[in-house]
Amino acid sequence: MKVTGIELRRIAMPLVAPFRTSFGVEHDRDVLLVRAVTPDAEGWGECVAMTEPLYSSEYVDGAAEVLRRFLIPALPEDVDAYRVGRALEPFKGHRMAKAALETAILDAWLRTSGESFGRFLGAAADRVPCGVSVGIMDSVPELLDAVAGYIDEGYVRIKLKIEPGWDVEPVRAVRERFGDDLLLQVDANAAYTLVDAPHLARLDAFGLLLIEQPLANDDLVQHAQLAKRLTTPICLDESIESAEHAAAAITLGACSIVNIKPGRIGGYLEARRIHDLCRAHGIAVWCGGMLETGLGRAANVALAALPGFTLPGDTSGSRRYYATDITEPFVLEDGHLRVPTGPGLGVDPIPAVLDEVTVSTEWITL
Repeated sequence: MKVTGIELRRIAMPLVAPFRTSFGVEHDRDVLLVRAVTPDAEGWGECVAMTEPLYSSEYVDGAAEVLRRFLIPALPEDVDAYRVGRALEPFKGHRMAKAALETAILDAWLRTSGESFGRFLGAAADRVPCGVSVGIMDSVPELLDAVAGYIDEGYVRIKLKIEPGWDVEPVRAVRERFGDDLLLQVDANAAYTLVDAPHLARLDAFGLLLIEQPLANDDLVQHAQLAKRLTTPICLDESIESAEHAAAAITLGACSIVNIKPGRIGGYLEARRIHDLCRAHGIAVWCGGMLETGLGRAANVALAALPGFTLPGDTSGSRRYYATDITEPFVLEDGHLRVPTGPGLGVDPIPAVLDEVTVSTEWITL
């Protein structure tokens, strides 16, 4: 397949409400979209980098620059989804930028052949159960109201963001208010250290599905030590940037669950490798989210339909984050989202909406 050009498009997407985590507050998303154009089709990829390097070392301006200067010029003249990864491998890091470019090529390639993302990846279901991530609130009553609203919408699992000073009491309040049957988990975004192990052990009393990324991203050894001191299963997220990282974590006993975020680990082919590895070792996986628009959400839902994804992911409906999505909205049905079945991603941007939120475009001819 010959790619004739790549478009880098920046869009501004306001969130329906501020989203607070242990590393900051987001009010809107500065999204970099990658559009790959071929003589027969076009494909889309979404870069999940944030405006500032707070969640990871990557950020939107940097992703655009590395795409422009290095990654796009490295594409071979005759390309498919598998050759993209090999062409980009010499460039260290920049997994979010690589994922966006690879996804755009993969989307165009699958649209040309008429195959859906789900079928290509190996989806085993036509719909996936959906959880929701609830940010840090100003008060416990505000948190309880938010959780009640999401339960009323039909979400089958609740994830609470936590940080030192906002952990045991919010979790206790949610458990007491909504009962033991609620699937409940927490996400620390690396906000704690091993010194906090006795405090984190207090969460064991609440029957959580898991505690996600409690310690530093680069410390698998201390996660393994923490795992021995908690009964709550440890899930790794930011620590897992590749199948090699997942293999090391499994070997060390650093986790029993992995959150796979395709946009952060280099793309959907690497996500499938991690899925296959974890499934072979009996490690549960689920699909995390990075506040994606409908384009990224479509690919995530397809991935979450693979057989190893046994826990509800953060593949929330569109209105969880955006009043108006750039694609037809994903709508929760009985706590689930349907897996798109059309060619490629199975969804397309709505031109009028896309134009309205577009901040800039750049065309790169190959």
